[in-house]
Amino acid sequence: MSGMIVAAGIGAATQIIGGIFGGRKAKKQARAAAREKKRIQGAINAFERNRQDVINPYSDVKSLAGLATDLSGEMSNPYADLGVATSAAEIQMEQTDLALAATLDTLQATGASAGGATALANAAARSKKDVAADIEKQEAQNEKLAAQGEAELQSKQLAEQARIQAIQISEGGRAQEAMGKGKAFQFEAQEQRDQAKLDRMSAGLTQASANQARANEAGAANTAAIIGGIGNIAGAVIGQGGFGGGNSASAGSGAGSQFSSMSGSAGTGGTGFSFSSDKRLKKNIEKIGKSSNGLNIYSFEYIDKSYGEGTYQGVMSDEIPKDAVIKGADGFDRVDYSIIDVEFKKI
Repeated sequence: MSGMIVAAGIGAATQIIGGIFGGRKAKKQARAAAREKKRIQGAINAFERNRQDVINPYSDVKSLAGLATDLSGEMSNPYADLGVATSAAEIQMEQTDLALAATLDTLQATGASAGGATALANAAARSKKDVAADIEKQEAQNEKLAAQGEAELQSKQLAEQARIQAIQISEGGRAQEAMGKGKAFQFEAQEQRDQAKLDRMSAGLTQASANQARANEAGAANTAAIIGGIGNIAGAVIGQGGFGGGNSASAGSGAGSQFSSMSGSAGTGGTGFSFSSDKRLKKNIEKIGKSSNGLNIYSFEYIDKSYGEGTYQGVMSDEIPKDAVIKGADGFDRVDYSIIDVEFKKI
């Protein structure tokens, strides 16, 4: 009998020592991971502080509308100052008068009759009338040309004003388009930075959760190993009647239940507590709500009262993120409630 106890003690001691050393190793790895996380976060912060500012590449765009010049003031009516060509008419009238005077002298010298003088005067009057008609014709033509010139001038002035207006509108639109593109570029660049930063934070959060889950799992496994070793020793002693009396089997059973309960709710590496949340351990399961992260919340009772008596609130281990689930040494799932948004409590 004592040999069995010794053998059980040696195995349990090995299990306990392994659990102690494993726990130390897990803590050392956790500290190293924390230092690395701090180093990376410091590098990210330094990078953020020294990043170049987001710029607007179109901020210096200027309108070129001022380069357009209104040329309408340089235009004129080439027909505005036209005069009547009277020189030739005056010469013609002078020649007519000279001819008439010469004719009168001839008539006086020859003693011609008054009828001849009258005919000559009528001829002179007709000649002057023709000259006047020619002058009037020139004036009418000049007025016509002046009107045409004014029309052409106004047409060119309107065309020039339209050209200036088109340039101003075009340049105004170009400047506004450039400004809009600049603001869009600036917004998009900032949006990409914000999204990249959110991605980094999300990745860091995921990694932190994974590290925490691994630390919890390692801590729980080593704690379970230590408790299991103690339980094996106690079980061997009780099984051999170490606590005396004919009820040794009953005592052994009671001790086993207590150790099972401790394993189900032991501290997990100092980061939180895990509780037996395997659906196989529960009965009278009813869904009573959802957490803010969308986890189902249930009320239930434990089949084995050693895990607790009464009605509890919690989750089902098969419905939550894997990093919050710890596989117990007894094959049942436990949940680290410190990393989910559901509270385990008796209700």
